[in-house]
Order: sequence, then C-alpha cells, then structure tokens
Amino acid sequence: MIRYDVADAVATITLDRPDAMNSLTAEVKTALLEALRRAAADPGVRAVLLTGSGRAFCAGQDLREHAANLEAGRALDDTVRRHYNPIIELITTMDQPVVAAVNGVAAGAGAALAFACDLRVAAEKAKFALAFGGIGLAPDSGASWTLQRLVGLGRATELLLLGEPVDARRALELGLVTRVVPADEVLKTAHELAVRLAQGPTRAFGATKRALAHAAGHSLPETLALEADLQDACVATDDHVRATASFLAKERPVFHGR
Repeated sequence: MIRYDVADAVATITLDRPDAMNSLTAEVKTALLEALRRAAADPGVRAVLLTGSGRAFCAGQDLREHAANLEAGRALDDTVRRHYNPIIELITTMDQPVVAAVNGVAAGAGAALAFACDLRVAAEKAKFALAFGGIGLAPDSGASWTLQRLVGLGRATELLLLGEPVDARRALELGLVTRVVPADEVLKTAHELAVRLAQGPTRAFGATKRALAHAAGHSLPETLALEADLQDACVATDDHVRATASFLAKERPVFHGR
C-alpha cells in the first residue's frame, strides 16, 4: 500500500491504494510513518517526494474503516495521536525538504498531508477539499496550523467552515500550492524540484524549516535567539565550510548534506 523508491538522493513515497483513492487505513498510516522515518534516518536521502497513485493524491481517512470503528464503539481509535500527529510532525521537522506531487484529489487529512509538505506541485486537475465539517469533525493532521500559515486566518476559516472544493488554479492564487502543471508533468516536475533540493545544503534546509516553524509562534527576540543558535550549528557544517571556500574561489559549491 506504500511504495518506497530512492533515486538521485530523492526518496519517493507513493500512496498506492488507487481503487480507494489512496484513503488512509490504520495499516496505510503505519506504513507511511515507517517510510518517512526510513527516509529521515537515511543520510543518502536528501529530499523526499510524496505522491499518490491513480487519480487521487489522498482522499483522507478511509471512512469504511472509520464507520466500522464507530459501530464497534472504538470511535477514532486514537488514530489522530497514534498516526496522524507523528506523520505530520515528522514531515515538518525532518531536515530533508518534502515535496508533494498532488496528482489529483486531496481531501481531509489528505489535503492536510500535502499542506504539511514544504512545497506542493499540483496537476491542473487536482482539487483540495477541507471536508472535515462535512462529516461533523474538526480539522486534524495539522490543518488548523498549516492552512492559516499558507493562506491567512480569514481564508483558512472560510475553507474549513464551508468545505468547498478548491481547484488547482484557485489553489495557486491562494498560495496553497507552489506550481500547477499539466497532469502528465506533475510527477516529473515535482521530482526535478526534489532533485534540485537534494543537491542543496540539507542541514541548512532543516534549520530553515525549524526557524520558520518557531517564528510563526514566537516573539522577535525569541526568534533572533533561535536564529543565532541555528547559525552556530550551520557554520560548523562541512557544507558551509566548503561552500565558503568555493565562493571565494569563484566556483559553484557542491553540497554533501553534512
């Protein structure tokens, strides 16, 4: 249900339940978290590409499994804490940049999964639906955190309360996605972007992700203090030392992620 491939220092993680629009069962979420942990721990992986097979990116929670849990008295079966939260935390905190190739529908937790990624390339036919309210639920999978940072509080409130689908062009206008390309180019474009990131200073990218997340909820003095700490750590990396020497020699730096 999850495919994992590595090429050009990019780990491609594919949700592979096309007949179910790549909806998320407990088994799929467990496998997805394992794949993300594998990528995060591999020094040979310097960027991650997340996508879905078939006509959907991810339709969110598998409602058949959820309905069975409700009938059995298990409610959410603690899936938010056990599955969704660690998945989103890992995507947003791993050093490697994460690119989403949104090849089709991204709904509910599937949309939130895309929003947690650092960059999003969407197919022209892609659609986003914050469908939580439609089934009487509040947002999860970090949607209340990521969405308003992408589009602002007012737009986030509108998208979450009304639950109206957003097509790819509108998503680009709102800032939900980075690029929109024809459907047959989405994976190629996203992979090229991931390869470009994989050739960069991985530890500095990780520091940048941490700085942005921290700055969203802290004061300027607190942010300045963290930036100083992160710069101290980056200055000590091999990538920085070599890149500085390359700059002085008027050469293009080559980064190794160390």
